[in-house]
Amino acid sequence: MKYIDEYRDPVLARRVIQQIHAAVTRPWTIMEVCGGQTHTIVRFGLVELLPPSLTLLHGPGCPVCVTPLELIDSAIALAARQNVILCSFGDMLRVPGSDKDLLTAKAEGGDVRVVYSPLDALRLARAQPHKEVVFFAVGFETTAPTTAMAVWQAKQQSLLNFSLLVAHVRVPPALEAILSSPDNQVQGLLAAGHVCTIMGTEEYEPLARRYQVPIVVTGFEPLDLLQGILQCLTQLEEGRAVVDNQYARAVRAEGNPSARTLLADVFTPVDRRWRGLMLMPDSGLALRDTYAGFDAERKFALHLTAREPASSCQAGRVLQGQIKPPACPAFGTQCTPEHPLGAPMVSSEGACAAYYRFGRGRREEHREISR
Repeated sequence: MKYIDEYRDPVLARRVIQQIHAAVTRPWTIMEVCGGQTHTIVRFGLVELLPPSLTLLHGPGCPVCVTPLELIDSAIALAARQNVILCSFGDMLRVPGSDKDLLTAKAEGGDVRVVYSPLDALRLARAQPHKEVVFFAVGFETTAPTTAMAVWQAKQQSLLNFSLLVAHVRVPPALEAILSSPDNQVQGLLAAGHVCTIMGTEEYEPLARRYQVPIVVTGFEPLDLLQGILQCLTQLEEGRAVVDNQYARAVRAEGNPSARTLLADVFTPVDRRWRGLMLMPDSGLALRDTYAGFDAERKFALHLTAREPASSCQAGRVLQGQIKPPACPAFGTQCTPEHPLGAPMVSSEGACAAYYRFGRGRREEHREISR
């Protein structure tokens, strides 16, 4: 397909970089929302190719990173139950809870299994009817439809030994919290293309109007991000603030109507605390009452108590774009992928993991974002 060659075209990339340099007439600050975008930016050293007056901040777009401690502790507690099989995506196993992580719970005898889809957990529940199978449902709107399909099928098939520990979160409320903060410095946003593939672009339009911030839906290849940055800068320089779609090869304004209908049928928005951040209205998803029998919190009478991460971990400031990862005193010393203090050091979308893995520790990245 033609577009595959286009978004990996180095000649076009150089042209876009030149256009970015030509477009910038004053300092600007842009935040990319998605952790996958952060990894591309850090891995390919895109910051080094951009004008010094352009600052890129890394946003809270890593669902593993923002899953609150109390939910991780609940998953660990469930894994310790004799009759429970706790299913999870692999990148959750090393995320530290209050005292341990899921990998340690597995080593201590808990039945923790890595799956690649909630439908894998559903098949396991069907195959082992005498076990309680709990899927730890983590992710943004991107992965939530698959979770919704799994629980919808479980209800249709009366698989009452299947349940969900739901930790799904929504992107727009997090952006609202960042943009409404009195300390906000974000002047433009690069929105996550995969989320918008499901949800579309319409729900970002009120944010762009209310806060006069251009929002560009962007893909994940280096050229995608460079083009998204150029589109965002063009709006900033022209004094415009609308939603633009760089990722048109995958995203439509209406998103995926079938997936959105399924999400609305299975889930309802709820207030949720984000790890290292705050309690944000309507920022989480919970099962509707019609699916209450598949809700692990209700089935196992879990009592979630808000808990705070280690004081030496500054993941919250990283997720809010206040500092770059190397500015955290624990980065690379107390906190490493082998001994993480916070989720961003072990998640495949975590900013700290990206900086550690690709050795980005230059002076610009160590500095604290000025307030």
